[in-house]
Amino acid sequence: MSSGISWYIIILTVLNVAGLAWLLLAVRPKPGETTTSETTGHVWDEDLREYNNPLPRWWLWLFILTIVFAIAYLVLFPGMGSYQGTLGWTSAKQHDEQFAANEARLQQTLAPFATQTIEQLEQNPAARTVGRNLFANNCATCHGSDGRGAPGFPNLVDGDWLWGGSPETVVETINNGRIGIMAPWGEALGPQGVEDVVAYTLSLSGRTVPAGNAANGKARYEEMCVACHGPDGSGNPALGAPNLTDKIWLHGGSPAAVRHTIELGRQNEMPAQGDRLGAVRINLLAAYVLGLHGSDAAP
Repeated sequence: MSSGISWYIIILTVLNVAGLAWLLLAVRPKPGETTTSETTGHVWDEDLREYNNPLPRWWLWLFILTIVFAIAYLVLFPGMGSYQGTLGWTSAKQHDEQFAANEARLQQTLAPFATQTIEQLEQNPAARTVGRNLFANNCATCHGSDGRGAPGFPNLVDGDWLWGGSPETVVETINNGRIGIMAPWGEALGPQGVEDVVAYTLSLSGRTVPAGNAANGKARYEEMCVACHGPDGSGNPALGAPNLTDKIWLHGGSPAAVRHTIELGRQNEMPAQGDRLGAVRINLLAAYVLGLHGSDAAP
């Protein structure tokens, strides 16, 4: 803050407090002055007059106390320009102190889990409770409170893993994040080619589609899609390429949704959480997420 702005705030603040004090002194009854029958001189409806009675004594003292409080506050705390107050308090300092205290308490909570493996954490009820709370605070916005996801956000309960479901892979996903890209093929395939590939893609999971479209789509699939999704459509976890045969659809399995994916492509990102959460919390999250598989709902 510049010195000019600082002095502007100081002068304005002092003038406000001083003005309030002067106003109270100006309207208080003078010694020996009687105002019980004094009027302002205004008359309405021939005989309705406004009396000029003083403020109740308790009300006057209340105003005085607010002025005293304001002066004490401005001496102790920041409030007048760049003056920091005698206590040296700042909101940033209080935040840092409370954040450090909270981190210390959190580290005490996490300490018993630091040496446990993912498998051990998965079987530990206390670890699952902590993991559930971490999931609610950091993951539920995208994946849902029960872990069942939403269109574009993977279901963590169904056991279908885009990048692999081993403990090490899940930890890597949470720690470093993932970026999944499905290239748009609309221009390369053309309108009829898109329809053919849609039919073939749906047929891989047992859906009923026009036979001619599926046959044509298979040829285009083997030309343009097999590198990522595999010859049989079972996908490739190394690339995050989905399995097309299991009836699980990240962006929806309707013909319209599949057509949109093939024609315009998709792009998803799982943000990296390593710098935010640290190793112990990531392990707890991984154990909790792995434990969701096969459950009816998140506990």
